[in-house]
Amino acid sequence: MALASRTVALAAVLSLVVFLAGPAAATGKTGQVTVFWGRNKAEGSLREACDTGTYTIVVISFLSVFGHGRYGLDLSGHPVAGVGADIKHCQSKNILVFLSIGGFGNQYSLPSPKSATDFADYLWNAFFLGNATGVRRPFGDAYVDGLDFFIEQGSPDNYDVFARRLWNYNKDYRGRTPVQLMVTPRCRYPDHRVERVLATGLVTRVNVRFYGDGYCAAYWQLEWDKWTAAYPNSQIFVGLPASEQTVGYVHPKNLFYGVIPVVQNASNYGGIMIWERYDDKRTNYSSYAIQWA
Repeated sequence: MALASRTVALAAVLSLVVFLAGPAAATGKTGQVTVFWGRNKAEGSLREACDTGTYTIVVISFLSVFGHGRYGLDLSGHPVAGVGADIKHCQSKNILVFLSIGGFGNQYSLPSPKSATDFADYLWNAFFLGNATGVRRPFGDAYVDGLDFFIEQGSPDNYDVFARRLWNYNKDYRGRTPVQLMVTPRCRYPDHRVERVLATGLVTRVNVRFYGDGYCAAYWQLEWDKWTAAYPNSQIFVGLPASEQTVGYVHPKNLFYGVIPVVQNASNYGGIMIWERYDDKRTNYSSYAIQWA
């Protein structure tokens, strides 16, 4: 009887060990949908985007000139004057507003550690909670909730230095994180242009772009598994185009039956990222995404 009791007890312990060491639980729905805004004046205002009720994060794109003492926004003809009020409106609806740096131009780089720290200091004072004298704030007293890295060209050097410097401003605040970091890489793992930023461990969200690349359209699940395994402490978002004309477009029916069951099985699934507001306004893709994300 004693032997039988010890056997039962041992079996119970082994079962517990197996349970604790087993695969991480699936995330399931998060309800998170991110959209990029600022790529086409015909997309409407930032306020209009937030009033759709289909986005939880809006990314203003892009701050496309930096690194050589010059800084410039490219919002595709949108008047900058009204963006600050729109940011506040979005935040009043509990929608996070990020600013994206980089983009498809060639007027940005961080050629030295000093250029990286200078850029971080500039952003803190121009778009976040800083108020240094002499720094112009394009959006007035409105502030963004985080920064996105959309690095398409140039050297990967010093973006890690920049990220640490900007993140360091959070240390002066308790109970809140004024600077959240997000990265939007190409889907083929790894994306060397943002690899150093991700290696800092400071990035909380990763929007993987599963579009614009025939390989990724065919082997998206293989690349998804690589990204989720590589950054278990970050929320990984599935980046999809809203336009049917873009390589990698996923019909809503295929999104529901083919993509969602796979990605929501990952313990660090974050949600869906949609590229971009202009196309989404035309196709209303986010109306499906918000239901299933």
